[in-house]
Amino acid sequence: MSPERNSEQQRWMMGVISVFFCWGMATVLIDSLVPKLKELFSLGYAEVLLTQFSFFIGYLVFSLPAGQWLVRFGFIRSIVLGLSIAILGCLLFIPATHFRQFPWFLGALFILSAGITLLQVAINPLVLGLGPSVLAYSRLTLAQAFNSLGTTLGPLIGAAVILRQATFMNMDPMRWPFMVIAVVLAGLAGLFWMGRNSVAIPELQDSSSEVDWGLFRVPRFFFGWCAIFSYVGAEVTLGSLLANYLMQNSVLGVKAPVAGSLVSLYWGGAMAGRFLGAWVLSRVSAQRVLGVCAGCASVLVLTSSLTQGVLAAVTLIGVGLFNSIMFPVIFSLTLEGLGSAAAKGSGLLCMAIVGGAVIPLLTGAVADHATLSSALLIPVACYFMIAGFSRVK
Repeated sequence: MSPERNSEQQRWMMGVISVFFCWGMATVLIDSLVPKLKELFSLGYAEVLLTQFSFFIGYLVFSLPAGQWLVRFGFIRSIVLGLSIAILGCLLFIPATHFRQFPWFLGALFILSAGITLLQVAINPLVLGLGPSVLAYSRLTLAQAFNSLGTTLGPLIGAAVILRQATFMNMDPMRWPFMVIAVVLAGLAGLFWMGRNSVAIPELQDSSSEVDWGLFRVPRFFFGWCAIFSYVGAEVTLGSLLANYLMQNSVLGVKAPVAGSLVSLYWGGAMAGRFLGAWVLSRVSAQRVLGVCAGCASVLVLTSSLTQGVLAAVTLIGVGLFNSIMFPVIFSLTLEGLGSAAAKGSGLLCMAIVGGAVIPLLTGAVADHATLSSALLIPVACYFMIAGFSRVK
């Protein structure tokens, strides 16, 4: 590869990293909405977790159309469209906070998920192609690390603005973080559009827009799909319920703004683990690292479920560190060897992110009928599934 092409690919990586950061922050702000909306609208756990359902169900609805758009129009145009739809989703928080009705929030999150789904489908395989294939795991993990930077800062902003300032009669503070994100996304969309004809962007090898359901007959792809479903479901469940979990008298008994701030430690662990993981994965087998992380995560969640006080809090917060490398490694391992079918595989694989809609809702229902601690057994089962995938050849 020529030095000029390599340099241009590095510049594209910087743009991609910026997108990862923004969608990470937008996604994690939902965790701050959960305790606030639960309070303002007097909702149960299952009801308030319809926020995550409305957001993550978009991956099931939009992943296949996104994959077809990608193979037809290429990486950059797909990214620009994804950014534009995400901007619309952010702007819909204006009428949501104005009318002060729960369904408006659900609608805004659903549209936001449409844009981020298209970004997921387009950007993940793009990162894999922006450099030497031997460093693909490390490169995607590094990009995900900046996504984690956004998810680490998001709870701090959510705690300071949404949890501390918003009231039922004044919901405007709930819109402002999303308005700032919309402005940044608009700038990124303009930059990507100006570089849409760059020769440094890898070409898609398969121009067919048909869905390749046959990929599910490939064992690694099928189990990888299930692993993504389990991982996203577990991660989102823990992030969404963590503030309420820490607020319990049997755990820390802290107020909502303090609990919301502590959620940033959960996502901060994921950020630190991804920066460290980018280095580890350049030296250690990806499957081995995934198996160790899934095993440690399951032990930590189980320990938290069976204990109380500071130990219960610390062990659950610590799961973020071991979540860190899971998504990029599962994604990369699942697409490995698909060749020209990678773009279609990416679309199908992103459908599995719907786990973020199903698992939290199921966990919330168990929490409503039992306890939050007992409901944590559902994420434990998810991590067992991921550990099993790490052994699939």
